[in-house]
Formats: sequence, structure tokens, C-alpha cells
Amino acid sequence: MHFRAVLFTIVALLQQAPAAPTPLPQPFDEWLNGVRTEALARGIRESTLDQALTGLQPLPVVVERDRTQAELVLTLDRYLQQHLTRKVVGTAWAMRQRHAAVLEQVSAKYGVPPEIIVAVWGLESNFGRFSGVRPTIQTLATLAYDPRRSAMFREELFDALKILDSGDVEPSAMRGSWAGALGQPQFMPSSFLLYAQDFDGDGRRDIWRSEPDVFASIANFLAAKGWTASGRWGREVSVPPSLHARLPEVAALQTEGCLARRQMSVPLPVATWSELGVRAVGGKPLPAADLEVPSASLISGVKRHFLVYQNYLAILEYNCVNAYGLSVGLLADRSLKEPAGSPSKHEKTSHGTKKHR
Repeated sequence: MHFRAVLFTIVALLQQAPAAPTPLPQPFDEWLNGVRTEALARGIRESTLDQALTGLQPLPVVVERDRTQAELVLTLDRYLQQHLTRKVVGTAWAMRQRHAAVLEQVSAKYGVPPEIIVAVWGLESNFGRFSGVRPTIQTLATLAYDPRRSAMFREELFDALKILDSGDVEPSAMRGSWAGALGQPQFMPSSFLLYAQDFDGDGRRDIWRSEPDVFASIANFLAAKGWTASGRWGREVSVPPSLHARLPEVAALQTEGCLARRQMSVPLPVATWSELGVRAVGGKPLPAADLEVPSASLISGVKRHFLVYQNYLAILEYNCVNAYGLSVGLLADRSLKEPAGSPSKHEKTSHGTKKHR
């Protein structure tokens, strides 16, 4: 009994004891001094750091955006219907005509078709009209200081400082999305360092204002992620109801990778899909060229279905969401011919094609 009484007394005292105080976060200025010290150790010039970090303060709106990212609530069918409008397709066609010469040069070097490059460009920046307005260094410093994903964004911040140190862009022009994505291709700084290209030969990888650099950077990224010049991304298909019911047995969903990969069936030879009754849209047999593709996965929406090939996986490396990947592929295919009511290829846009320095 004595032991139990002591035990109860200890428990009571613990319950009455005040909770340990939550440690206060390190003041931003002290944290930024640590960033500066590490950046110097990584070889970034002091003059670059003076220009980029002096007077820097966090942006509360960036943290708010990071906490309230919208989830994709539309069905795949509905998403494609809303985003691949006649206007978007018409603009993609017009941009292919306007930039045909440089797109062909880029395609010849990297093996990525012009229509795929334009489709990614269109979805990422509305065909160059929007590449972000938030100051990148301040944005990344805010996200690196915030504890939620600090390690990842701290590395992106150092990579952004390397870009400034290289002279590819002036600090005032280094702007992007709320998450730190840069320029018209919307590259994170780490991707910029790996894939951005100086295709116009002016000594800068200018993915903000130079269409040749933008197109080459997108193509270089896709080629590095596995795009092959000999193949297509996939195609829309029809699936017989009898097969749809048996899909979990015939070709179950993948179990590894990002969400988009896990929404795709395991790959089967295209010839096998054909034997199972999968047909091109309109009930036509799958083209002979497709039957030579080693394997394909099936993505099923409510009403629409798609066979996707190896090149589709390269698109998903850009953004691993099937709504995005299919939008790129379908927009590319539809832009191959002039849609009714499309903008004239001679129509001028607000950003034009001339570089501005």
C-alpha cells in the first residue's frame, strides 16, 4: 500500500508540473548568417551573397501557399475536358508555326518532337506568358527557414545562389513560382543546374526570356529522363467492358513509384493489349508501329482510357500526375493540325519572340 501511495503521489505531481516550453525558433537573421557561412564554404562569392542576402526577410504568403496547396479533385476525364480547350490547342498550333525553325533545330539535337516541347511549355508557363513573379532567393529562404521541408529547400537555396554566382541571371530578374520554380520551363534550381541550356549561344542559360534556351532546356530534360526519338508517348484507346472488369487479374495496378505510376497498370506488350481487345479510338486496330513497342501500361478514367509507352514516363519526370502527363501528350497530338478558329500564325503575343535585355 505504501508503494502505491508513493506512486500515485508521483503521478499527481507529474500531472501538475508545467509542460516543457516549446523551444523558440532560431531568429531568421541568425539562421541566414548560417546560410551565408555555408554558402561561402561551398565556394559562392561573397559579392554574390551580399547582393542576394542583404536585408532579406521571409515571405509569410509563401508559407501560407505551401500549407494550402490545392488537391486535384476533378476526375481525369473532367480535368482533360477543362484544360485542353480549343483555345489552348489553337495557341499550341500557332506557337509551333511561329517558332518552327528553332524548334526543328532543338528537336534535331535532343530527339524530342517540337509538339511535345510546345505542349510542356504551354502547360508550364501559358506559352511564355507567365513564369512567376516572386523573388526566388527570398522565396527559397522562406521555405528553407520554415521547418516543414527545410532540408530540401535549403539545398535548392544553395543551388539558386550558384545560378546567381554563374552570371546566368541578375538577382532582380531571378523570379519564379511561390515554390521556387524558375522561368518558363519552371525548373527548380537543382534542375536548372543539371538541364538548362544556352541554345542561342549568348553565354547565358536564360530560361526567362530566350525561347531557344527555353525549348532546348525542356528538350534536354526530357531526353535526360529517357525520351527516345523513335517512339511516341502513347494514345487514347477503347477498352471492351469485359476486359475492364478483368483488369485487376489481367494487369493489376503498379505498386511502386509516385501516385501517377500507381494509377497505371503493370506494363504488357502492346500486342498483348491488342489480343485482349484494346483498340484505337473509333474501334480501329492499334497501328502496326505501336505493336512493335516493347510494353505499355493502361490508364483508365471513367470514360476515357490510354495506353502509355516508355516516353510517357519521361513526361511524368516533369510532373508525376497523370492529368498533367496526359495533357502534355494530348495537347501535342492535337497541335499537329490547325484547329478550326485557331489564332493566326502571324498573330503577335504579349511576349513575342525577340529577346529583351
